[in-house]
Amino acid sequence: MKKDLLAALRADLAAKKSVVLATELATGAASLVHPFGEGRGVEPRLFAAAREAAQDDQSRLWQGPAGTVFLRVYNAPVRVIVVGAVHVVAGQLDHGRQRLGDVVVVDPRRSFATEARFRGITLSTDWPDEALQKLGLDRRTAVVTMTHDPKIDDPALVAALRSEVFYIGALGSKKTQAARRERLGTLGFDEAAQARVHGPVGLPIGAVSTAEIAVSILSEVVACLRGGQAALRKP
Repeated sequence: MKKDLLAALRADLAAKKSVVLATELATGAASLVHPFGEGRGVEPRLFAAAREAAQDDQSRLWQGPAGTVFLRVYNAPVRVIVVGAVHVVAGQLDHGRQRLGDVVVVDPRRSFATEARFRGITLSTDWPDEALQKLGLDRRTAVVTMTHDPKIDDPALVAALRSEVFYIGALGSKKTQAARRERLGTLGFDEAAQARVHGPVGLPIGAVSTAEIAVSILSEVVACLRGGQAALRKP
């Protein structure tokens, strides 16, 4: 690999950007493809193949016009941003972060979002709209709202819906979800946008304990990460 290409790859990895290294096996010629960008300057079929590989989180061989190309996927880490430092989160959702990705807890209520309750977890006590703007939302990010308080949850949902996050979940009963959809509707989000919000959050596995609820949430996050927005729909 040429030094300039290696330097560019390292820069992308340092910036936590998803990138695919495309290498022609016959010649060794290599280039970088940013699969979630606009694809300018990239052969359309190569861009589509790199994007599919990145979405699947799986490197692969691709038969291009000039021969076989190895698509090596370097995806940005997955992040789960949890809005609400509630009991379900404390010590539970974090159990899956080594396998899934980073966990960030956002809650402007400083009495809840404390280092003592969330040791080793990134915390933000900014209001959700400010926190999410600082954190940056991308296709490798999931946002889960947990407070039941519209003043905290709704700004986070609005920010998430205006982004390309792969998963949005919201805690609450069906009645709470209906009221939330109505509020989102008044803010200009149509039914298709509202359908991006998975609520009640988590797979319907009959979870009762905080650990079980955390499992149901993380399972739904993984299902959407691997299968896309249409992977799951509540009955």
